[in-house]
Amino acid sequence: MSKTIQPLQITTVDRLHVRIYENRAELGKAAGSHVADKMKELLGSNNRIRMVFAAAPSQNEFLQTLKAIEGIDWSRVTVFHMDEYIGLAKEASQRFGTFLQERLFDEVKPGEVHLIDSSGDLDEECQRYAGLLGEAPIDIVCLGIGENGHIAFNDPPVADFNDTSLVKSVELEQPCRQQQVNDGCFASLQDVPTHALTLTIPALFSSAHLYCMVPGKTKTAAVHQTLNDAISTSCPSTILRKHPDCTLYLDTDSYDGSIG
Repeated sequence: MSKTIQPLQITTVDRLHVRIYENRAELGKAAGSHVADKMKELLGSNNRIRMVFAAAPSQNEFLQTLKAIEGIDWSRVTVFHMDEYIGLAKEASQRFGTFLQERLFDEVKPGEVHLIDSSGDLDEECQRYAGLLGEAPIDIVCLGIGENGHIAFNDPPVADFNDTSLVKSVELEQPCRQQQVNDGCFASLQDVPTHALTLTIPALFSSAHLYCMVPGKTKTAAVHQTLNDAISTSCPSTILRKHPDCTLYLDTDSYDGSIG
């Protein structure tokens, strides 16, 4: 493994650990290395571990690093993803399950891969996927933050810090849909689905360890709110400051230097 990437700054906001790196490449390498170390640690004392991954361009450098690290017994890893569009064809390249299969799962070959199927009865799928998530504790969640502060697809209008469900169907807020165009995933806003299935905030928070990768200038406002605003569903990612073990990875583009 390459030498450890050193952050420019390390700080803490409430319970949230914050690490700022020079650029998104260094951010991704550091986060990938840290997640790999945690996986090896947990696999050293557990027969299996269970992980949830986000699918977004913000995760590319992290995923590239993670899959290249040797010494992880992926056959003992069960993987999930945190959201999926409703209404996209199964072969659509924008599907989040497809994104993660192509960039990670097909290469590292986890022992179990559980993908969200949003093509059938949505209530049944929410129950099915919630059942799989609830079979045992989630060990690690790897996530990002949206331009509107969403985590998974918990946009401000639908985010609920005390949600009683693990998986639910949601309508996507326009800024969330516009982000998919900004990221180059869709050609226009009209092409972006209006609804999705998502893990809820309590589902994400049930994990023992959270790693949150947020590079880029388009995330600066969301990061500022995450670190400085009152903890509220008006910026759902502010809740990360309450998790007992969450690390937020930023670069000099996404971090504006202001805390408090």
